[in-house]
Amino acid sequence: MTQPFPSSETLTRIAQVVGPEGWTREPQEMAPYLTEWRDRWEGSTPIVVKPATTDEVAQVVRICAETRTAIVPQGGNTGLVGGQIPSGSEILLSLSRLNRIRLSDPLNNTITVEAGCVLTTAQKHANKLDRLFPLSLASEGSAQIGGLISTNAGGISVLRYGTMRELVLGLEVVTPQGEILNGLRALRKDNTGYALNHLFIGAEGTLGVITAAVIKMVPRPKDVATALVAVPDLESAIALLHAVQSFTGNAVSAFELIPRIGIAFILKHMENARDPFTKPHDWSVLMEVSSGKSATSMQSQLETCLGEAVQDGLVRDAVIAASQSQEQTFGNCANAFQRFKNMKAPV
Repeated sequence: MTQPFPSSETLTRIAQVVGPEGWTREPQEMAPYLTEWRDRWEGSTPIVVKPATTDEVAQVVRICAETRTAIVPQGGNTGLVGGQIPSGSEILLSLSRLNRIRLSDPLNNTITVEAGCVLTTAQKHANKLDRLFPLSLASEGSAQIGGLISTNAGGISVLRYGTMRELVLGLEVVTPQGEILNGLRALRKDNTGYALNHLFIGAEGTLGVITAAVIKMVPRPKDVATALVAVPDLESAIALLHAVQSFTGNAVSAFELIPRIGIAFILKHMENARDPFTKPHDWSVLMEVSSGKSATSMQSQLETCLGEAVQDGLVRDAVIAASQSQEQTFGNCANAFQRFKNMKAPV
């Protein structure tokens, strides 16, 4: 059944709720919200709505429920499957103006952020508190917390810290009826009643609009070692992961598999990039191990572990970062590879 187009009266009521800065119907202003960044999907909408408070979100949703107007919630528009792009009669509900950090609690290792808060903003805020918000991915400069929760994002540190589901303690959500469900509890041992938060995490906005969240921080690692390792095949990569986890006491905080075409892409398109290996290899692994203790030597442990892996035939070559700048270079390569995987056309 075709979704009815909202009436001019409905659009006027919605615009009045969010004020002059909270909506647009100008095609040029709406265009960035309606195009997936690889240009694979381009949508349309009668209005882009940008509420600035949870109460405004609730009022907009109530109007839409009353008039049977469809809604497409949108975060940073970094999704790659087009789910954030409206197809015609749906209004686009952007959470970009709900971008405040409401509360910091370093003793409990939590921060309360609004859904439109960009991931790098949350990361930097945690850094100022000498903490780490451990979600990291290629789109972190534009991806928003609400969208990351709604899609249960994983990132490169999922082996150590889990997906977004494991990083959320509480949620504030506007239900499809326009009611505000306030579950912004930071209690870690909470066995009371139903775990309603988990219904909305990964639901992609189909069960409600996430407006704020209590997210976990962790103590900032004091000792980090990073290596780029060439492996003979996929089976060896899996065996290497198990070996490093066992040797370091489960200190692996990132483990990214990269095919040769990814390295070739980086060498072709990244200025001043050079091949870390003396000869090409079909498969490489970018790994990071970390510890909260500054007295430990993760680099020494990683060197010993990789030395044993070479003897066992799991590793053909390895380069261990000798400085923070080299670690950053390896990280940039990983992000470049992530972007490469999502490009419109092959190299």
